[in-house]
Amino acid sequence: MLPKKHMNILILNMKRSRGDIMTSLGKILLYMGIVFILLGGVLILGEKLGFGKLPGDILIQRGNFTFFFPIVSMLIISIILTVLVNIFRR
Repeated sequence: MLPKKHMNILILNMKRSRGDIMTSLGKILLYMGIVFILLGGVLILGEKLGFGKLPGDILIQRGNFTFFFPIVSMLIISIILTVLVNIFRR
């Protein structure tokens, strides 16, 4: 037989009303909308600041084929996000 300290069992009440589920879904959709609005604003602002047109970003155009790989822009965004995450994590 196991000691009492190992016999703790967490029992969750899985029954939720339909109203609770709809409220949760509504909040999730609202938060997703806010994230998309912020992401769109960042993309518009980034374009005005020159992201995607930096030296080192690869752009190949031949006929009706275009290949674009913004490697330098992605590196700068990665560095900025890493610094921000480390600041907020502390």
